[in-house]
Amino acid sequence: MATATIKTTYSLDLETVRQLEELARHWSLSKSAALRRAIGQAASTALPQVNKELEALDNLQRSLALDMKKARAWEDQVRRERHAAAARNHS
Repeated sequence: MATATIKTTYSLDLETVRQLEELARHWSLSKSAALRRAIGQAASTALPQVNKELEALDNLQRSLALDMKKARAWEDQVRRERHAAAARNHS
């Protein structure tokens, strides 16, 4: 399966580039892959609460086992309920 990527440009100082190259060699990865890994590791350390919350949401969504048909039916039901509630509030 192909991974979606976005090409972008960043300005890095010489020391950061040197460190990135060292990490890439150490991990036997390309510089891009080493940068992705380093950012992933930093994010998991710096943003543990966000990751836990997203993981909980992912688990909840998986537990619902919604397929597109069920999801659309739920969406339609919620829309009808909101319209009915709005109609009651305006009358």
